[in-house]
Amino acid sequence: MQIRRKHGTFRAGLKSLVVEYCAESSVHGVHYFRGSERTWYEKLVWILVFALSVGSCFWLIHEVYHKWSDTPVIVSFAEKSTPVWQIPFPAITICPEVKTSYGEMNFTRQYLNYVGKRAGEQRHDNGTDSLLAIMQLCERSIYDRLLNQSQPFPDKISGESYGSIIRRMKIPLKDIVLYCSFQNNWIPCEKLFSYTMTDEGVCVTFNALSASDMLRKENLTPLEPYLSENKLSEHWSQDGGYTAQSDLDSYPYRALRPGQLAGLKVFLRSDRRNHDFLCRGALRGFKALLHPNNEYPQLTSQFVRIPMNQDVNIAVKPQIITTTPGLHHYSPERRQCFFNHERYLQFFREYTQDNCELECLTNFTLSHCGCVRFSMPRNGTTPECETNQMECMMGAEQRYLEMDFRSRRGDEPINYHDDCNCLPGCASVQYDLEITQTDFDWKGWLQNLNRSTRSADEGIELALFEVYYKEAQFMTSKRSELYGLTDFLANCGGLLGLCMGVSLLSLVELVYFCVVRPVTLWRQRREQVNEEEQSQGISMVARDNDD
Repeated sequence: MQIRRKHGTFRAGLKSLVVEYCAESSVHGVHYFRGSERTWYEKLVWILVFALSVGSCFWLIHEVYHKWSDTPVIVSFAEKSTPVWQIPFPAITICPEVKTSYGEMNFTRQYLNYVGKRAGEQRHDNGTDSLLAIMQLCERSIYDRLLNQSQPFPDKISGESYGSIIRRMKIPLKDIVLYCSFQNNWIPCEKLFSYTMTDEGVCVTFNALSASDMLRKENLTPLEPYLSENKLSEHWSQDGGYTAQSDLDSYPYRALRPGQLAGLKVFLRSDRRNHDFLCRGALRGFKALLHPNNEYPQLTSQFVRIPMNQDVNIAVKPQIITTTPGLHHYSPERRQCFFNHERYLQFFREYTQDNCELECLTNFTLSHCGCVRFSMPRNGTTPECETNQMECMMGAEQRYLEMDFRSRRGDEPINYHDDCNCLPGCASVQYDLEITQTDFDWKGWLQNLNRSTRSADEGIELALFEVYYKEAQFMTSKRSELYGLTDFLANCGGLLGLCMGVSLLSLVELVYFCVVRPVTLWRQRREQVNEEEQSQGISMVARDNDD
């Protein structure tokens, strides 16, 4: 009997609470759930309409949440344009098609002498090691034909690395860049350019970061100086730009205005007697690459050709993407980019997408071939690939490029691209180039200046290469929040108000009737029961006294 009374009391209290909420609630439609003047049919219709509104509201909020969670970032134009003096002038890497001088080695003659001998007569000496080193610099379309004309090439016998041999046989800087001008000031080329080891051999680079700033030298073999630049970038970083303490001479250098007079002008020199058609094909001249200052250059897949006896002009238009501070607390996967401090690279201090891809390709080549190419970053224990392993290296690179496509088809069980996670940098730059080219009659120019042109008869050829900004200002793109937390809450509030007329106070009201009000009623009921029990006890005592 007592249990039934308790249950009855609980049901009565719950019913009273629901009725009170329906009567007092600010949520639209709820007060139609009560009232004896309405039939059960009317109440049922309003309950169904309310349930439909609640379901629609939560479905729409679910869609908004997924949009906020999956695509929180939008790339748009910045409010203001950026002047060119706020960013460093592009780094420029120039590689000659000639890889060594004819006085150092005649590749065609040495190769034909080697393959012309019978297998038992092929004697391996230091000259053969030089031949094997230069073969790694031959055009890839020619390399297969070189391999097919000979027995398998032997391994290098000397302890000198391929990179060291290529550096020893390189064309000196003074024989590549003859005269240099930057911002209309003639400067010795040795002060502007430095050596860089690339997949095209030893090249010369202008305005790139030093080895101390770009590379983790402690993780690289000390025998391979990949970069010879030693000027430090003390007042510039990719994420932060130039500091307030920087001046006009701060490194990396910057141009103060657009146009040819404020850019880089280089007279390039080449000796056609050094060109080896068997190794490099019919194209003579130079390859040039414009790249970010903190990016290690790779010229195999992208470059600009500079023919001899031509004037090549490049008007540069930077394309920069920055990231607003509001995205710093987002994970890299949500914002789809890495800040420099977020992504550790084994060989590079500076994170860029291309640096990450180069390191990933290096690791994949090592796992595929058991060695890496001479130009790839490596530590002291990683072996260099021999020339007879070039097919394996090229196969590894081709497989790496096809890996994303093959993994989507299910043909590749492990996708190294996904493991590397080479997202773009949050502060990145690319360059749109407008290239013009015309004949460079340097012989007639020298004759008009009463200068000797005897060097032209000896095989010397010149080319003029000019790089400058096209415009004084450019538009910067920025990553910013498409939906922040405030936008998400505002959308949720709008949907709640549209579907149910609910505001923040309505939610507080619901919490009040679910938590605070039941506790208050329970305490009031408990006090009432205690008072009744006390009054009954007093009555019983008085009755006993009367007896």
